[in-house]
Amino acid sequence: MMKIDKAPVPLIVPNPDDPLLTQSVTGTDQTGARVEIKVPMERPLTLYLNAQEIVTMMTIGDYPEYLALGYLLNQNMLKYNDVVTEVEYDDDLQVVVVRTSHHTNFEAKLKKRTQTSGCAQGTAFGDLLEAVESVALPKAELRTSWLYQMTQTINTMPSLYLEAGAIHGCVLCKEGTPLCYTEDVGRHNAVDKIAGWMYRHGVDASDKILYTTGRLTSEMVIKTVRMGIPILVSRSGFTAWGVDLARQVGLTLVGRTRGKRFIVLAGEERIVYDQNLTYVEEESAKHKRKGEGGDD
Repeated sequence: MMKIDKAPVPLIVPNPDDPLLTQSVTGTDQTGARVEIKVPMERPLTLYLNAQEIVTMMTIGDYPEYLALGYLLNQNMLKYNDVVTEVEYDDDLQVVVVRTSHHTNFEAKLKKRTQTSGCAQGTAFGDLLEAVESVALPKAELRTSWLYQMTQTINTMPSLYLEAGAIHGCVLCKEGTPLCYTEDVGRHNAVDKIAGWMYRHGVDASDKILYTTGRLTSEMVIKTVRMGIPILVSRSGFTAWGVDLARQVGLTLVGRTRGKRFIVLAGEERIVYDQNLTYVEEESAKHKRKGEGGDD
């Protein structure tokens, strides 16, 4: 196995030219003509916490260390003050092992997991609700000028979605600037990678904004709160439970963010309306993404 050592904080952005992330396939279009397109790869990754097998995830395969750490953190199997002694990834076996300085056993918890509405079979556990109810999110603000700068920048950045489609993205931002942009077949994987990146490099969550291309579901709200981020933004829509949970825990929830438009359904007190809409452009057809025609 290859040991992944702690490195300086990198700024992560999508690499749509990585040949390991997509595959070219041939088919026919609506006219019967032969066409070749790129589609995202989907690989199994089995996660162990010490000697215990936790889950096998379907993922595009990049940043396995961050995905493993973020999954364990967001499922409350790993605490932010726990000492991780080693993270090992074996590319041949598609296995990642997280080792801690203390003994762990989640046999009982693994029997009570619930499949969520997240793509690619996200999972959540009953004690997560109790864990987020005790979280006090930091006071922060979301200036609309930051929101428009952030969404414009994200929509015009190179991405695997624009190259091959069938994928979700999550972006950690400070004010209007993206810091960490991850993609995967499921939005829960993408946000877990960000959680792992933040943990690995000691990134402060109190002044950050999390952006996702996916729906604002209960799972996304829980993960955002677990990460200590006070603001969650999406270009897509909401679920009722996601809104209810956000209101209960004081999370700012902004959805349907496209061009000049957005809707806030929780945490409105953090919004500062400082942007003159006359100077905001509508989203161009070139950069429209998943969710434009609905709330997917």
